[in-house]
Order: sequence, then structure tokens, then C-alpha cells
Amino acid sequence: MTDRLLNAQAASVLTTVKNKSPLAAATPLAVTGDKIVLSAKSLCKIFQTPEGGDLKVLDNITLELREGEIVALLGRSGSGKSTLLRCLVGLITPTSGEVRYRGRLVTGAMPGMSMVFQTFALFPWLTVQQNVELGLLTQGVPKGERQRRALEAIDLIGLDGFESAFPKELSGGMRQRVGFARALVTNPDVLLMDEPFSALDVLTGENLRAELLELWQLRRIPTRAILMVTHNIEEAVQMADRILVLAPNPGRIQAEVPVGLPRPRDRETPEFRALVERVYSIMTTPAASVTVPAADGQRAVIGSRLPKASIEALSGLIGRVAGGPDFGRDDLPRLARDMQLEIDDLFPLTDAAELLGFAQVREGDIVLLPPGRAFAVGDIQDQKRIFREQLIAHVPLVSHIQNVLATRADKRAPEERFLRELEDFMGTEDAEQTLATAIDWGRYAEIYSYDFDSGILSLDVSVADHNPPG
Repeated sequence: MTDRLLNAQAASVLTTVKNKSPLAAATPLAVTGDKIVLSAKSLCKIFQTPEGGDLKVLDNITLELREGEIVALLGRSGSGKSTLLRCLVGLITPTSGEVRYRGRLVTGAMPGMSMVFQTFALFPWLTVQQNVELGLLTQGVPKGERQRRALEAIDLIGLDGFESAFPKELSGGMRQRVGFARALVTNPDVLLMDEPFSALDVLTGENLRAELLELWQLRRIPTRAILMVTHNIEEAVQMADRILVLAPNPGRIQAEVPVGLPRPRDRETPEFRALVERVYSIMTTPAASVTVPAADGQRAVIGSRLPKASIEALSGLIGRVAGGPDFGRDDLPRLARDMQLEIDDLFPLTDAAELLGFAQVREGDIVLLPPGRAFAVGDIQDQKRIFREQLIAHVPLVSHIQNVLATRADKRAPEERFLRELEDFMGTEDAEQTLATAIDWGRYAEIYSYDFDSGILSLDVSVADHNPPG
């Protein structure tokens, strides 16, 4: 069955549920500022790397979730959004600091809090009803009560008639509805959601968001507060009363943005667009630098964590900005909509363009600089030359690799040699990503070659002659 048919059925079911659900209350829920439901104080989380080092993921997080509000956690990749959510719900123990739920210290999973996951997390061998009952089963709820409450939750979220279906029979939207039913069946006081709509197509996600907001506003669910992780700025402005913006590496609260718009919210109003612009402006900040020790004891800067940005995508972004309505300048929210990019896809590209000196990103706008304009109009060879010049000038890691290769008699070195250096200052995953980007960019610029099977980098002598290591 398609999501279109499901959504038509859900609309009918919801109309009935609003009048009969025993979970219903009479009036919309209002924010009560003095009732703190969930809080974190000075929360930090450090993971051990495989090499025995420390990787700080969260740093000094302090926040409060009040009764009657929806709060969105928004941040770039690497800001620790999902880790923070799992610390708050008790699935991960923080390294320091504390989490409290209605004044009680959270030391593990606690009754009163439920979580909706991004990837549905359904057991494929269980039916819809059995998946929904699972949370009640672990709480020791008697069979008859489990069945009654599960059927009520299934009815509430628009899946009546699919109780005996298995997950493989359901569309993505239907599977996520099961995830919501499983979370709501325990009558949660606090609902935590980890990018619950990101795995869905646009129309299905929009429909589920609208239905959840309607159930929330009309008190058809018992939940008193919602905390959601998202990487979609418009989704955060659409749903939340407050937005907490997390900065990355390590994750820390960079800004709090009150939304304050009445519901339902129209995405095309100037007020809505202004809030989206404000959040984009906050999130477009430069990355931090890391260093490695040089052989002579000095510290040789090898640059920031390099963004995951392919040459093709970066070229496409520069060409799109150059050919846009304002030649060489574009609005990031408009650019994201036109290119159909989420912030986790867009920001690495804008970071790369800024890092390479092709563009400047300020206050939610991207503006091409002279090298970016020249790159946009050049032929293939011109683009390679310009990219090589900017790469050598602005990405010290690439120059560092070039220098090391130049000092070797055979002009060759294993990638592991550079990976070990990076792992002294960042986690393995970040180090691997940074080195992969440096290799990709350096190969395109013809500064060095790379053999995938052996993992060996070798200097391109013809190019090195024109770009001597410094």
C-alpha cells in the first residue's frame, strides 16, 4: 500500500480518534516556564579511541526542557546531537555532569521517557502489534492491557487494519508510524526523537510532522514535552518553540533561538524565512584548526578537519552560485532548496569553498571571491590550475603530504603514515575522512598520485616542479 493511500486512511482515523481517544484532553498544551521536565548540567562525553586516546564529543552542555514545549537540537555533522539525545534518555552515561528527569538523576532508562529513532528499529519477525507491545512487555504489563493499549496507539497514528502486518509489508512512512506508536504506547511524559523524518520522502515526512503537531497541540497524546534532533533547519523552525544550535568538534551549545511563531506556521511568510536565515547565519562559522608536531620540534600546522566535499559537488556549487540570479552571490536557504540539499550536504561544500579561498560565507549568504569566479568560467585545464594554486596556498595538509613525499628517495609514502599523524589530534573517523579528502583533492590537482590497492601516495614530479614544496 502506498503512503498516499495510508495518509488518506490516517486522516480519516485521526478525525475519529480526536473524538474518542481516552488519551485526549480538552485544551491545547501551554508552556509552563517554571516546570522543568528534563535538564542537563555541565554534561561532557568522552569516548576512548581504538588507539587508547580520548575523543571529546560533548563539552559542557547545559540545557532545560520545560513542560509544554518542543525543543529542536540542530547542528552540523560532528556536533554530537545523537550522542546528547542518548545521554538525556539514559542510553549513554555521560563522562561528567548530570541529567535529571523531573528532579531525579538519570542513570539509565527511566519510565516516563520514550524515544523515536531515525531508522525505525523494528523487529522484522514481529507484527506491527507485537512491535508496539514490546515496550509494555518489558515493563511487565499484563497481556490484555498490552493488547488494548497497543491497538489504541496503532489506531491513534493511523495504522488501524495493519496490526498483523510485518515490517517488510510496510512503506517507510508506515514503518515510522509503528515507531511512533511504540513510543507513545508507554504514555511518555517526555518524547525524544532522533531525526524521525529524515529517512522518509518529502511528502511523507511533511504529512507525519503535521499529524504529530496536531496530536500534540490538541493534547491527544499524554506527552508533556518533546526534544527532537534534526539536521533540517526549516523542520526545526516549523516544529519547535526553541532551537538549540550545537557547534561541532566537540559538541557545545552555540546559540539558543526562540521561535515564537503561532501555529500553524507558513513557510513562505517573511517571519518564517527570517528565522531560517538567522539559523543559517549562526551555523555558517569556520572550523577549528589542528596541528601535528614537525620533525624539528616545531608545530607544523596541517589545517582544519577537511570537509567531506567531492570535486564534482564543489564544482557544481560554484557553478550554481556563479550562474544564479545574483551573479557570484546566493542566499544559502534558497540555494539549499534549489539544489535539494540538507545542511549536512550543503555545509561541507560551503566550508570547502571558503577554505580554498573560492568563496566567503557570511550571514546566510555565499559570495564568490575572484578565484571562485575564475574557476567557474574556466575550462577544465584552467580549473585544475586554479584549484591546484588554491589548494597549495590554503590547505597545509596537502603541502605537508607533498613535502614528505619530496623528501623520500622514491617519492612515495603509505597513507597510514599521515593517518597516524592525524589520529594524534582527532578521532579515527575524522582522521580517515580528512585524509580521504586531502587525497581526493590532491589527485584532482595532480599534485600526487594514489594507488588504492596498496594505499601508497606518490609525488607527481611534473607538477612538483611547478609547485616546489616550501
